[in-house]
Amino acid sequence: MPCSERKFDMKTTEEKSCCCAVEKDGTCASEPPSKTVRYLLSGIPVLALWWLIYLNLPQFARFFSYGVLHLPAESHIGSAVEFFVYDTPKVLMLLTLVVFGVGLIRSFFSPERTRAILAGKRESIGNVLAALLGIVTPFCSCSAVPLFIGFVTAGIPLGVTFSFLISAPMVNEIALVLLYGLFGWKVAAIYLGTGLLIAMVAGWTIGRLRMERHLEEWVLQLQTSESSYEEEGKTWEERIEYGLEAVRDIVGRVWLYVVLGIAVGAGIHGYVPEGFLASIMGKGAWWSVPVAVLIGIPIYSNAAGIIPIVHALIEKGAALGTVLAFMMSVIALSLPEMVILRKVLRPALIGTFVGVVGFGILVVGYLFNLLI
Repeated sequence: MPCSERKFDMKTTEEKSCCCAVEKDGTCASEPPSKTVRYLLSGIPVLALWWLIYLNLPQFARFFSYGVLHLPAESHIGSAVEFFVYDTPKVLMLLTLVVFGVGLIRSFFSPERTRAILAGKRESIGNVLAALLGIVTPFCSCSAVPLFIGFVTAGIPLGVTFSFLISAPMVNEIALVLLYGLFGWKVAAIYLGTGLLIAMVAGWTIGRLRMERHLEEWVLQLQTSESSYEEEGKTWEERIEYGLEAVRDIVGRVWLYVVLGIAVGAGIHGYVPEGFLASIMGKGAWWSVPVAVLIGIPIYSNAAGIIPIVHALIEKGAALGTVLAFMMSVIALSLPEMVILRKVLRPALIGTFVGVVGFGILVVGYLFNLLI
């Protein structure tokens, strides 16, 4: 029976098997491959091309710097340009791949589901879960207020909420992929472990202080909604599209920070004398860790902008612990984020948050300067 002769409200088995496309003679066209299959078939050659380009970036950077631009070998400008040409595509390629993968994971963790997972848990367990969820859950300063309100009004303990607030901006996929790409898996794993530990311990400590009274009054007056949470199911096609949208959104927002950060790092790499930073940010300068934290707090940046600078600092002799402390303070204790959180937190609670997290960062900085 031709598709055009079927009534809309009488769906036969034949009709259900017929796709939306119809030939000129009124017969059913063959069903095209699903989007999921097309995504998979196109993804394989794209990944192969990605890997081929990634492996040849060092040769391209040298060829472009000294073969195309004819910059003098071993010169300051040549070293800076080679650093920039190599690191920029490398970091952006890694960022794109990992953001897509984490986007797939994030499709399982909406803010509502995150609240549902954390609500009703024992506080110590909640601190661990909150810190882990912070890795794969979207978070930035602009979303601090609604997420904080949503968590508190859902009955999640204050300390658990702070574990999430610390972990989400500091230990995210952007930070981890940049650290892996620039320093290797060991430094990335160290940062992941210490970041999670700070989030868990700081959140647990704030919870023990019982500072709920230092929330703004209008937050305390909000009542928890009693509506049950129901997870909206997604197909794999929708999850792949969610991952692609995450790439467009996140990479689209941070690529300029990446380029600017690498440009600053390239300048440090090419022009700062060897050993200069070791004298002010090395292990021998006991005051370097607290100074690095104090300098980092007022700086407004994210992992994409600060990690390339950190890479260049370490190459020029800065101690790993000092640089990690600087990076953590920039990402986790930024002044703009404190201004936004002031809408829901009173100064005493903000001061406690900064003090507890800052102390944890200091411990990490000194510990790694001692051990590494």
